[in-house]
Amino acid sequence: MARVKGAMMTRKRRNKTLKLAKGYFGSKSTHFKMAKQAVMKSGQYAYIGRKQRKRDFRQLWIARISAACKLNGMNYSTFMNGVKKAGITLNRKMLSEIAISDPTGFTAIVEKAKAAL
Repeated sequence: MARVKGAMMTRKRRNKTLKLAKGYFGSKSTHFKMAKQAVMKSGQYAYIGRKQRKRDFRQLWIARISAACKLNGMNYSTFMNGVKKAGITLNRKMLSEIAISDPTGFTAIVEKAKAAL
């Protein structure tokens, strides 16, 4: 029986990595050894970035809500406390969208929060 060599699978594996490294600077896109390192590192960055995106958006929503609260003479922490006590079940994303698109509606929410405190 003939001996099976691994050239085809090795080439496929290397080409898969090189395809992922397409567009990288210099020899990182053409040399397998460097491409492999770059792809591994970029995968780590992507994994970390997916976690950071959630933090960044929450931070943005809080900043927007805080700015809108200050316009209505209230700070963020007392507003959120009032919202919870008033039984308003809107999340921070929706509150920030309301603060941007409908300032009068947000003022009404602030008034309800003030009344609940």
